[in-house]
Amino acid sequence: MKRILLVEDNAANRKLIGDHLRRAGHEVREVETADKGIELALAEKFDLVVMDVQLPGTDGLTATRLLRSSPVTRSLPVLAVTAHAMRGDEERILAAGCDGYAAKPIAYKEFLALVARLLAGGREAEGRGP
Repeated sequence: MKRILLVEDNAANRKLIGDHLRRAGHEVREVETADKGIELALAEKFDLVVMDVQLPGTDGLTATRLLRSSPVTRSLPVLAVTAHAMRGDEERILAAGCDGYAAKPIAYKEFLALVARLLAGGREAEGRGP
């Protein structure tokens, strides 16, 4: 069982994504803000962070850059989830240090396959819009 940190401010999205990850056999910790996510990632051991890009306060890409700047979390894979699937977003998200991204609404089979690839050590983007 892998430990996944889910950083998502929308309660409905947090529940849906968290439930899918748990059904796939993962232990999931959920937080609503990037600041809480960073704090938790630095304090506990996780195998993957699923990070919403649009968060109140510190946004998900800034949080990812902060995680990359710490020796404790530098190699922790980060999967961005975003409702913004526009041209150039994939490059911007990967340049911020994310290892992959999935566009909302989440296609769960593809999302879980991407999670599995990232947990296995891959770095690739999954950013297909609806």
